[in-house]
Amino acid sequence: MSPLRVAVPNKGQLAEPARAMLHEAGYLKNAGQRDLVVHDPDNDVEFFFLRPRDVAIYVGEGTLDLGITGRDMLLDSGATATERVALGFAPSTFRLAAPKGTATSPKDLAGLRIATSYAGLLRAWLDEQGIEARVVELDGAVENAVALGVADAVADVVATGTTLRQAGLEIIGEPILQSEALLVCCGDSNNDDSPAVETFLRRLHGVMVARSYVLVDYDIANEHLDRACAITPGIESPTVAPLHDQAWSAVRAMVPAADVHKVMDELYSLGARGILVTDIHACRL
Repeated sequence: MSPLRVAVPNKGQLAEPARAMLHEAGYLKNAGQRDLVVHDPDNDVEFFFLRPRDVAIYVGEGTLDLGITGRDMLLDSGATATERVALGFAPSTFRLAAPKGTATSPKDLAGLRIATSYAGLLRAWLDEQGIEARVVELDGAVENAVALGVADAVADVVATGTTLRQAGLEIIGEPILQSEALLVCCGDSNNDDSPAVETFLRRLHGVMVARSYVLVDYDIANEHLDRACAITPGIESPTVAPLHDQAWSAVRAMVPAADVHKVMDELYSLGARGILVTDIHACRL
C-alpha cells in the first residue's frame, strides 16, 4: 500500500504554523528546513514542500492526497481541490484599498485599474458585483502598484492592514473573503476516506482541540462541589477525587482556553484553592 502523500507550504505565513501543527500531530520529527520531500516511515506518510499557491493544483489533480494551503489561494487557483478542514491559523482577509479620499465603496472603482496577486479571485468577485474594472495581475508587493503608476487601487490579502496604510492606502468596503489555513482534498474524496486519511484527520483534530482547551485542577470544599462542577463541566464530566481531608475534593476538568481566567476567578470566589492550569499538547475526544 502506497504512503499517504501530503503537500505542505514551503514559505510564507502558512509555512511555520503548518510545520508546527504537523509536528504536534506526531509528524515531521526529523524534517529539515530545506527538505523538499520528507518520508515519515513511522507513520507511512510522504510530505512534499511546495509553493503555497501550487498546493491546491497538485491536490486537485490527484497527484497528492491532501494539502495545507489558504482559502484565498484555493479559490484563486481554480483547482478542483476542495476545502476539508479549517485549521484555525493564519487568519486574513482579502480586501480592496485605494489612496485616501479617492473611494468610499467598491462601486467607486468601476472603470479603474486594480492591482492584485489574486486575479482569479478578484475577477470572480467583480463579476458577481457587476463592477467593470481592469485587473492588473502582479506577483507580489501590490501595495506599491498605485505609487508606481500601474494601478489606481489594489486588492490584497491582509492580516492587519499595516502595510497598506504605510503605502498611503485605505481599506474600502467589507472583506471580499475571509481566509485561513485549510486542509484540502481532491474533489469529494472525503466521502471515501482511507484509514490513513482518517488517522491524519484525527491527529490534526486532536491538535486543534488541544490548542483550544487547558486542564484546570483545583481543590474545593465538598459543600461547594456541585456548583464548582457546574463552572467546570469538562467534556463528559469532571474528574473528582477525595482528599485526605474528607471535607474537600480535588477536581480536574478541560476548560476552553479563552475562558480560563474567568473560570479561575469564579472558582476562587466560590472557595476553590490550589487552582492550577496546564496546557494540553495532544488529545483524542
